[in-house]
Amino acid sequence: MARIENGRQSIDTRSIRTVSSSHTHIDDESSFGSDSEINGVTSDRQTDKYGFIGGAQKYSEESAQDVPPEVLRQREVKWLDMLGHWDKWMVKRHDKVRLRCQKGIPPALRGRAWLYLSGGKVKREQSQGKFQELDREAGDPKWLDVIEKDLHRQFPFHEMFVSRGGHGQQDLSRVLKAYTLYRPEEGYCQAQAPIAAVLLMHMPAEDAFWVLVQICEKYLPGYYSPGLEAIQLDGEILYALLRRVCPLAYRHLEKHKMDPILYMTEWFMCAFSRTLPWASVLRVWDMFLCDGVKIIFRVGLVLLKCMLGSREKLKACQGQYETMELLRALEPRYMQEGFLAREIVEVPVSARDIEREHHSQLKRWRKNRGELNFKSPPRMHGARVIMLAEPPRRQDLQQNPTIITLPTQPLPPTQPKAQPQPLPPAQPKAQPQPLPPAQPKAQPQPLPPAQPKAQPQPAAEPLSPSGPDMVQRQQPTPPKEPPLTAKESLLQRSTHSLSSTEQDTYL
Repeated sequence: MARIENGRQSIDTRSIRTVSSSHTHIDDESSFGSDSEINGVTSDRQTDKYGFIGGAQKYSEESAQDVPPEVLRQREVKWLDMLGHWDKWMVKRHDKVRLRCQKGIPPALRGRAWLYLSGGKVKREQSQGKFQELDREAGDPKWLDVIEKDLHRQFPFHEMFVSRGGHGQQDLSRVLKAYTLYRPEEGYCQAQAPIAAVLLMHMPAEDAFWVLVQICEKYLPGYYSPGLEAIQLDGEILYALLRRVCPLAYRHLEKHKMDPILYMTEWFMCAFSRTLPWASVLRVWDMFLCDGVKIIFRVGLVLLKCMLGSREKLKACQGQYETMELLRALEPRYMQEGFLAREIVEVPVSARDIEREHHSQLKRWRKNRGELNFKSPPRMHGARVIMLAEPPRRQDLQQNPTIITLPTQPLPPTQPKAQPQPLPPAQPKAQPQPLPPAQPKAQPQPLPPAQPKAQPQPAAEPLSPSGPDMVQRQQPTPPKEPPLTAKESLLQRSTHSLSSTEQDTYL
């Protein structure tokens, strides 16, 4: 039901918690998850690097700013060092952490970085077993029925949630049910579902639950409570900040009596996860979980300034309807990752400006409407403030690996390499031995006196041929040779000696 308040048209927000806008939700019959996927039959669909099969958030080179692989590896090394010494970096070098979040967290470490930035890591370690306890409980049937109807509406073009009853929808149901049991006074709000779905794309269900708790309690307190008073109050803050950042857009909205909740509810409650291309969503969340809600305000101011900040654009918006249609169909160039990240950093809005305006709008709220029905805890602006408010223990920040590989057998100790032995000192060369003195030649010995001639012996009789042995007959005596002279005798001895030496040598 519309009503006029403070000169602007307002709407009844009681139905926002349970009924979402028609342009963002998908009917049950038109869900992308088909019956063939439930039965295990899947079609050959090409997914982008973020896991999207299609839809407005599918990756495109125009909307994303790709980082070279070598630069990405360098950033991963830096983030691993920060996560290993998180408390020191957050206390002493928080400006460096903020700068690295503005550049974009490496995809491989984004889930772990979000867990540390939000304080969900400390919350999980200090509440061991709490999520498992909530997961085992049945839950309130009233909330379970609403959650079940919303499951297939969350990113139906993403591979995690494309199938009805798939693991993505099951984990989403577990996380949302656990939160209704953790905060029964708040229950369930439809805007929590896309927040939890984004977290589940980057981390397990237990981690996603604790980061969701931190977002609902520390970053956006009261956003999902009954009555949505906190989101209405932040709408007035956005409207007041727009007057300073872009007066032309402010005067146009003021002229057509457009209440901020008409165009900023989904932006803020879903943290732009349903509005921007996916590369820009991740970049905004990197900065949001580091610096708090001021990033959400800055994104809203950038979009309003770009879409309504020139007279040429305002000529096509002659009424409230045309203005709403323009804000629903944001131009892609203004949502491009690189452009949006640069503009967010340059917007002159700080956490102090937001708190100052918050007190001013709260005073006006109490004057016109009375006290707030739901008192939310104080809002904390960024990861550093959250950590200092609840100082963690050293063991709360330790990184626990999820995959541990143990060797089957212990490896033997490595033997030290043998040192080379020094070479022995060189031996001096052997001196040549002197030759022995030459022996004097042997003098020829005198020949012995000639012996007398032997007398001839009678011939032996032949043996009987009847004997058992065969004996060779005696050979006839060779003719006598004349005796050798002294010179011939010496020459014969020398020749015989040479032949013996050669024979010994070859044997």
